[in-house]
Amino acid sequence: MIREQVKSAQVEAMKAGDKEKLAAVRLILAKLKDRDIELRTATSVPDDDAVVVDVLQKMVKQRRESIEMFKSGGRDELAAKEEAELAVIESFLPAQMSEEETKAAIEGIKAEVGATSVKDMGKVMAVLKERHGSVIDMSKASGLVKAALA
Repeated sequence: MIREQVKSAQVEAMKAGDKEKLAAVRLILAKLKDRDIELRTATSVPDDDAVVVDVLQKMVKQRRESIEMFKSGGRDELAAKEEAELAVIESFLPAQMSEEETKAAIEGIKAEVGATSVKDMGKVMAVLKERHGSVIDMSKASGLVKAALA
């Protein structure tokens, strides 16, 4: 389970004295704890790995946006810090599908649901997220789906 990998990485970082990695791992654990608290009142709780992957993907997206803003603002030292955190966060995510694999999955789903125009984009995206949500960057997939349906 991914959560166990994160917890063991925390112990390893403590033993190694790696302060940057330890800080990033603690951020991940804090976000997971927040999500666990949110899910206490939920009617249906998803699989733990699905919850962890969702949290990690949101953190990756936030880091990428921050890096972009810091670089455009001339704050390279802050961008470097975010990039270090991003590397730690991505190390816990399952291997992502390549662009070619994503395009193949989109074509398969497109044929399966009978999508012919951009109006059907929602159907394709829903199936894509359901089947491959943990191994695809959905923001990039959105552009690929739009291009496939155009």
